[in-house]
Amino acid sequence: MDFKSDIEIAQECKMEDIRKIAEKAGIPEDDIELYGKYKAKVNYNLLKTTPSKNGKLILCTAINPTPAGEGKTTTSIGVADALSKLGKNTIVALREPSLGPVFGVKGGAAGGGYAQVVPMEDINLHFTGDFHAIGAANNLLAAMVDNHIYQGNSLDIDPRRIVWRRCVDMNDRQLRFITDGLGGKANGMPREDGFDITVASEIMAIFCLASNITDLKERLARIVVAYTRAGEPVTAGQIKAQGPMAALLKDALKPNLVQTLEGTPAFVHGGPFANIAHGCNSVIATRMATHFADYVVTEAGFGADLGAEKFLDIKCRMAGLKPDAVVIVATVRALKYNGGVPKADLNNENLEALEKGLPNLLKHVENITKVYKLPAVVAINEFPTDTQAELKLVENKCKELGVNVKLSQVWAKGGEGGIEVAKEVMRLIDEGKNDFQFAYDEKLSIKEKIAAISKKIYGADDAVFTPQAEKEIAELEKNGFGQTPVCIAKTQYSLTDDQTKLGRPTGFNITVRQVTISAGAGFVVAVTGSIMKMPGLPKVPAAERIDVDENGVISGLF
Repeated sequence: MDFKSDIEIAQECKMEDIRKIAEKAGIPEDDIELYGKYKAKVNYNLLKTTPSKNGKLILCTAINPTPAGEGKTTTSIGVADALSKLGKNTIVALREPSLGPVFGVKGGAAGGGYAQVVPMEDINLHFTGDFHAIGAANNLLAAMVDNHIYQGNSLDIDPRRIVWRRCVDMNDRQLRFITDGLGGKANGMPREDGFDITVASEIMAIFCLASNITDLKERLARIVVAYTRAGEPVTAGQIKAQGPMAALLKDALKPNLVQTLEGTPAFVHGGPFANIAHGCNSVIATRMATHFADYVVTEAGFGADLGAEKFLDIKCRMAGLKPDAVVIVATVRALKYNGGVPKADLNNENLEALEKGLPNLLKHVENITKVYKLPAVVAINEFPTDTQAELKLVENKCKELGVNVKLSQVWAKGGEGGIEVAKEVMRLIDEGKNDFQFAYDEKLSIKEKIAAISKKIYGADDAVFTPQAEKEIAELEKNGFGQTPVCIAKTQYSLTDDQTKLGRPTGFNITVRQVTISAGAGFVVAVTGSIMKMPGLPKVPAAERIDVDENGVISGLF
């Protein structure tokens, strides 16, 4: 069968003027700033000046994915379009794609098939410049730290203990570890340095958790950039960097309004990775969506062990949000992958591997319904390569085990293909069985919180800590950073910290090798396994397929 690519489908779409989309959402035209005909930024002060609808919040999460991704964004968009088709006032709230994965493995990240947000090319490439502003703010702070040392170092910063790194929104392994300041005294102090990808920058986390410009500035001021020779933390506020950083982020903080292929309003704003950060779009965009819509569909990155855990334990805790229902995306491909099938063979029917991978799905369902006590439905996201026997097996096994399940065909049919999932979500919300609770109390010690996530969410026997991590935890608690939520950096491909252990492993520990503070974001970061904050490009990067013709038409994004 001959399928159109995502970009071909997106380019055939006749988009509505963004002013009409704003009108559909109930947003006054005077409160939008146009970025051409199909993109706009929205005045966040509307949260204070207009009445709120307190819309129902639907979280879309997933099982552990394959390296190609499994369609959470696609499902989120399709379910939002389905709710719109059912006559509900709906907005979808999503993350902005990072250029790293766009040019790396996954290609575009604005949905897929007939469930996309558009203009797809703009969203995937530069969009409204938010990520550039975040990168600029990050690197301004880095420049000011090094300049402070060059100009006399009145704060007595230890150059060996500068923890603030530069960033760039690209997968570039060459920049992970560098030496800079070479070439003599006039060029700064020589030291070891490095780059993170922009989505792993603490500025991105702060940007996505800030509730307004004042909160943004206060959070920026709290960033720990280095330590003195006496071991005391030095903050961005002491460097006097919060003002100029906030000035760079002033316009970026306004949520971006776009639309789905079917004209459902969409906020696409912010984009931290869930394997190395907290994996959710901005608090401001989510609040704006629930302010104007009766139903809001939002996503959290990778599997529920990462994105959903952080959405619930970090974002909801900080922003006072409470999801009304959860959609857990499962695919035949990801289940076979968790059943031991290599990525190259996922398109071949394999019922045995499919059944072997099902425990992974069940663990995620248990986490949402038993740990967080939220109502959930499994959406089997149908791929063109799935066979009827495979789809039926998953559906039957879920029903046998008492798991709420519906088939989602949004990739092929858009909103029409998500009607069954949307109806089930509305039923769950109307039923009202929702006793939402967090996975841990933030007043626990850092080690206790990490252990709680490891045991309850991952299914580990315990969390263990390297001597370096033990030392870092002791220092953080001494400096008053003990009673914050925890953000665990972990592989997305496994419930464990070892990406080769698929399915639902048992009898393992989570090993924490580094613990740092993101004081501005308001959480501790625990690094496990081989997680790095700067990815590399694959052997054949998606970038090799991307091109533009003489008319400016882009091809190959997906």
